Amino acid sequence: DVQLQASGGGLVQVGGSLRLSCATSGFTFDDYAIGWFRQAPGKEREGVSVISSDRTTYCIDSVKGRFTISRDNGKNSVYLQMNSLEPEDTAVYYCATGPNLKANYYRAAGIKVSEFSSWGQGTQVTVSS
Repeated sequence: DVQLQASGGGLVQVGGSLRLSCATSGFTFDDYAIGWFRQAPGKEREGVSVISSDRTTYCIDSVKGRFTISRDNGKNSVYLQMNSLEPEDTAVYYCATGPNLKANYYRAAGIKVSEFSSWGQGTQVTVSS
């Protein structure tokens, strides 16, 4: 079975940092891009950042310079380092498998929920002011 397990969320003050982890199993990790998404209360789920198997990356403008995505192909895991957190970053964060396309594709097309197939259970990030 394909499994993705997101962890590392928590409560942090404005300006703080968190590192999310996504541990995966049940599929060939190198064949997929992995994306991080978030969903705030009352809002639609949005793509935040994505990394392909060749480690090309893309992130949305609102987190650029603050969030960094990385992957460890040996551990079948992806990470999201989040710095300078803002109240607007409060959401449940999910990881998911997606098309193994280079960052240029996602830069042009966006990180679309509909293109990602297998999802983890989510981890809550709360940024308090």
